[in-house]
Amino acid sequence: MYQIIIKPVFDFSLAFMGFVLLLPIFFILVILLFFANQGKPFFIQARPGKNGKIFNLIKFKTMNDKKAADGNLLPDSDRLTAIGSFIRKTSLDEIPQLFNVIKGNMSLVGPRPLLVEYLPLYTLDQNRRHEVKPGITGWAQVNGRNTISWEKKFGYDVWYVDNISLALDARILWRTMAKIFKGEGINAGGQATINKFKGSI
Repeated sequence: MYQIIIKPVFDFSLAFMGFVLLLPIFFILVILLFFANQGKPFFIQARPGKNGKIFNLIKFKTMNDKKAADGNLLPDSDRLTAIGSFIRKTSLDEIPQLFNVIKGNMSLVGPRPLLVEYLPLYTLDQNRRHEVKPGITGWAQVNGRNTISWEKKFGYDVWYVDNISLALDARILWRTMAKIFKGEGINAGGQATINKFKGSI
């Protein structure tokens, strides 16, 4: 009942109201990132959603496209812009994902949508994270985010799938707000991004 009817209505209503309230900040960030990233304020990438269905996730672009002499992109830490660093620390880069929630590709709460290239690397149990819509925030994000191992993160995701409820979603949203204000768990060990998942050992 909750997952099929209440949660989608809850997601759409809060996402729509949230975007309206954040609209002034949204436009300011679009302008700032337009100049910081050579006219590219958004980062759009294919990600697996519920049941592995691919959709285009949209976020604010926090890294530029500068390349080394060999033509390859510089390391993430070298491409992270000053405004991008601030946006990540405050989690403002997630605002455009409200569009994904409004469209029905995502939920406010659920396992984070990861790279398509990870799909063949999951164990059967880890792949259960795709039994529900991916979320802007989730149980793993409020229990360590980028500072915990992939295995632990997937364990939290599957636990969420088995225990999804209105009370749990409300708890996760509340803890997410607290973590945003504290700036906790944004980076993994001082890195700009977490290391790629290479499969379970």
